[in-house]
Amino acid sequence: MPIVVLAPDVVSKIAAGEVVERPASVVKELVENALDAGASQISIEANGGGVNSVRVSDNGAGIPRDDIRLAFQRHATSKIASLADLDNTTSLGFRGEALPSIAHVAQVELVTRSKDAASGTYVRVQDGKVAETGVRAHPQGTTVTVRNLFRRIPARLKFLKSASTENGHITNLVSQYSLAFPRVRFTLVIERRRVLHTPGSGSLRDVIAEIYGLPTAQAMLEIERTGKEVGIAPVVSGYISPPSLSRASRSYVSFFVNQRWIQSRSLARAVEKAYEGLLGSGRYPVAVVNLAVSPQSVDVNVHPTKREVRFSQEPIVFNTVYGAVRRTLAARAPVPEMGTSPISVPVPTTQQKSLELPVAEERDLSAPLTMSQAKAAPEMPALRVLGQVASTYIIAEGPDGLYLIDQHAAHERVLFEKVQAQRAQQGVEVQSLLEPLTIELDPRQEEMLKGGEHILGRFGFGIEPFGERTILLRTVPAMLAGKGIEGAVKEALESLDEDSDPARTDERLAASLACHGAVRAGQVLTQDEMRQLVRQLEKASCPRTCPHGRPTMVYLSSGRLEREFGRG
Repeated sequence: MPIVVLAPDVVSKIAAGEVVERPASVVKELVENALDAGASQISIEANGGGVNSVRVSDNGAGIPRDDIRLAFQRHATSKIASLADLDNTTSLGFRGEALPSIAHVAQVELVTRSKDAASGTYVRVQDGKVAETGVRAHPQGTTVTVRNLFRRIPARLKFLKSASTENGHITNLVSQYSLAFPRVRFTLVIERRRVLHTPGSGSLRDVIAEIYGLPTAQAMLEIERTGKEVGIAPVVSGYISPPSLSRASRSYVSFFVNQRWIQSRSLARAVEKAYEGLLGSGRYPVAVVNLAVSPQSVDVNVHPTKREVRFSQEPIVFNTVYGAVRRTLAARAPVPEMGTSPISVPVPTTQQKSLELPVAEERDLSAPLTMSQAKAAPEMPALRVLGQVASTYIIAEGPDGLYLIDQHAAHERVLFEKVQAQRAQQGVEVQSLLEPLTIELDPRQEEMLKGGEHILGRFGFGIEPFGERTILLRTVPAMLAGKGIEGAVKEALESLDEDSDPARTDERLAASLACHGAVRAGQVLTQDEMRQLVRQLEKASCPRTCPHGRPTMVYLSSGRLEREFGRG
């Protein structure tokens, strides 16, 4: 379809808005144009966090020479022509806003050649107006170069983050489109260094291996497809991680509707609900979930960035996604049965120093304690260790009852407060490795490292670059010595977020280190080790919960024991 200016009645129906928020927005719009043009190879280059320059090249259909000037006119598009097209659109773009919006805030050069053209056409746009045109040699496809983003708008420029953070957003965006289009070969070069290169083989698992690493790709479970007919109920496909493979944030869960990368709280809840009872508190799966639906049953025109969509039958979509994920988990990793009623314990008398909440007669232990509740808790009584159950729980006797202590959660609390205390004194204990450990990072982790290496250094990580997407680790926090160091490093990187409060970042990082350094469930402890752990827990400022808010122990009063045995 040739490029045409949309009629006013069509423009009025479009959820228009500013589409260029940051450098990643530029990459998004240009990549979507390339995909809509049928490209099978797309190359992206970014320098200076995408502010200095962004270049996107593709081998798509190209733009006919007569349409190039129209391409920079607002609401001129080849994707739709009428309201009926808007209701049935399957293209990623359709508003005709991308190139005009980019040209309004940056310098733009475009070179393109369509299939039937003998040579390429060059155009340079300055201050939103075409300043120069000409003829250039160029293969079939389009190359767009964007320079000096927001230089004429200082107010917007100052709100951008560091170059490493902006590069991280670009890396994440290209990674998502690579997952959505496994048949397209994507190459991403940042600051003249290649950080991503997908094979374009059509295999989603191959793309997952490039983005998240080969071990993750090999462990992923393929979703059992929900059906063959595309309609109101989506056809669901993709891959999800087994319960043994999880992450510390939701950022590894991706949703695509008709190959459009979207954000959806409803779909996120559906996936998390499917994992209920299988993942620990604060843990999330790795998931790539594709939904194929009828264009008439989904509205993609509800947000300027097109990242949010509205389904005509939200409950049906929710249940279909939940069912597909849950069935896949049940088939590959059988789900344990959960109790039908929550466990509750009575509050001990006020004369003793107990771990129970003093606000009600009983508390539902199926819900984790909040940090505010933990900080308001009274201190622990002195306990006498009796033994260990299932190599996971420590049994201890208190002044008026029994305490069942989760050894992993308890040790997490102890180590978390230890790290925080050492950080306050600028003296985290460090352990040098006898041999440096080589660790391969995924593109997102690599970009997070650039902006957060100094933070990891404060916590005892001695890191050196070692080739493409690889680092050498020479020192670690002493608590991690010999305890799954590679996983701890990668999770520490996931804890970094320049957009959040630095104190909160330090707290998340300390919690992550404590989790990896703590004794595990199923680990047999000697009597002396159990006593030492309980003594350390007694000295903690918030002994009743781990850093993630999960209870460290359950109390069973002497009165409750007497009632259970018919003595009360």
